[in-house]
Amino acid sequence: MSVTVRMILDEKGRNVVTLGPTVTLGEAAATLHQNKIGAVVVVGMENRIVGIFTERDLASAIGRMGAQALELPVSKFMTANVHRCNEDSTVNELMELMSSKRFRHVPVESDSKLIGIISIGDVVKQRIREVEMEAEHIKAYIAG
Repeated sequence: MSVTVRMILDEKGRNVVTLGPTVTLGEAAATLHQNKIGAVVVVGMENRIVGIFTERDLASAIGRMGAQALELPVSKFMTANVHRCNEDSTVNELMELMSSKRFRHVPVESDSKLIGIISIGDVVKQRIREVEMEAEHIKAYIAG
């Protein structure tokens, strides 16, 4: 049985830190820091995803524009083309998506609305669990 996003969200919770597109880059940076997270989902009307803003986007904005970037809206620097998954997506599908596209956070949608977020840490933790269970099964088989 493949582990799905639904299973991960049921365990870790479905809370997602979000911001509106008009929040300044400085406010977005403070939100990342205060919540000890690496990405925040940018939502518009009806909690619909309009972008994702990551630590990488923050570094890029400041690198390009300096401190003046901190006063500009996060929508100017966010990634607007957000890859999403749904609750039926598997851990293996997410590993493939995250490694091929080189990102660490995937918002989860249902009926075009944000319902959770999966990080690379969530995927790695689940994969480690699977490998440990396989090892235990092999030990029991050899011992039996």
